[in-house]
Amino acid sequence: MPLIRRIAFSLTSLALFGTTTSVGYQSGAILFRADAAHHGVYESASPTLTTVKWRFHTRGRIFSSPAVHGGAVFVGSGDGRLYAVRAADGSELWHFATKGAVNSSPAVWSGTVFFSSVDGNVYAVNEANGMERWRFHTKGERRFSAPGIHGMQPKTEVMPDPFDVFLSSPAVSDGTIYIGSGDHNVYALDSQTGRLRWKFTTGNVVHASPAIDGGILYIGSWDRYLYALDAATGKLRWKFLTGDDRDIYNQVGIAGSAAVGNGSVYFGCRDSHFYALDARTGTLRWKRDEHGSWVIASPALADGMVLYTTSDERKFYAVDAGTGSVRFNVPYGAFAFSSPSIAGNVAYYGSFDGRLYGVNIKSGEIVGQFSTDASARNLRGHLDNSGNLDLATFYDDSTLDGTIVGLHKIYELGSIAGSPAVADGILYIGSTDGTLYAVE
Repeated sequence: MPLIRRIAFSLTSLALFGTTTSVGYQSGAILFRADAAHHGVYESASPTLTTVKWRFHTRGRIFSSPAVHGGAVFVGSGDGRLYAVRAADGSELWHFATKGAVNSSPAVWSGTVFFSSVDGNVYAVNEANGMERWRFHTKGERRFSAPGIHGMQPKTEVMPDPFDVFLSSPAVSDGTIYIGSGDHNVYALDSQTGRLRWKFTTGNVVHASPAIDGGILYIGSWDRYLYALDAATGKLRWKFLTGDDRDIYNQVGIAGSAAVGNGSVYFGCRDSHFYALDARTGTLRWKRDEHGSWVIASPALADGMVLYTTSDERKFYAVDAGTGSVRFNVPYGAFAFSSPSIAGNVAYYGSFDGRLYGVNIKSGEIVGQFSTDASARNLRGHLDNSGNLDLATFYDDSTLDGTIVGLHKIYELGSIAGSPAVADGILYIGSTDGTLYAVE
């Protein structure tokens, strides 16, 4: 049974703050997974992961994936703030405070930064100074919940899933912001005003991020369906049903985001499968059985391959985009939710033991490795004889409270759950030790 996921909630309630420091901006949207189709490919030289250029410390755990634009790095934190950090030296440019953890990854477009918060709002703030432009009120955030989830005691109690901590990250296309919500809806908002253009209601929490290609929006829900919606109107084109688990609700739900390419939609699921569907019809092309392991990460697409991380299986896969056959796999020492990001011929991803890897996608060899500061300090005492993370050192009991305590202990390793962003030969990644790293 997958013992993998993350939890972070609102730590403080703070007022809006902005400085007079300005950030230049360019045209073109900067999004989670690098583009609206979520290919995860960055136009940059490949960092070697040998040197930390700078560190920026927030006051909460970072699950948000950074966005890099106009000389600044934007990232959310569990302390309820979105930060703008100078890419050159790691100094703070400004921050914007919400009333909940910012576990959404920001999008930057036309001088505005868009993101969501656990406080239930979607925000648009000025890229130059962090001043609010608009906010959209959803019906409220919540985590996926079920009775006795993951086999935890008491079995009949409805429990929020402690591993559901990602928030949906906005996509931008043709002047519209698209984003999912814990209120079960997918929203399309006017980028200038925040006015609702349409909404589509699913059967459960939507924490996946929209992928958009050819005027179609693809997004998964915890209700087990991947949806294809007309991006202009929100009209349903098709939906695809994944697996179910009404016993302990462990092998159910789409928590990660899809990628679109080669006429296919690729996505992983908590039902322990990875899927490739026909993008036009939703017909299954192929699927892979990951043997009980969740696939939370969004896949990357490059060189005719689909690349993704797994949780309990503890393997990074590169599979043929057309057939699903394995080109290579790389084992690592802990479960992973981190989505791989590609720069040059290297794919970068992190794991919950605070280690980040660079893998050459031509050879399948690990060509770089980096450890967060907390991992470097604390990991050694939590490894088994094979050098893998020993979960028995964290979990004391099978209750919800015991699981949360165990996760908090894992977070003290400086877990890397988000996706790296790469620009100008520098990799930017956040960690549960509260630090945003710039690594060369």
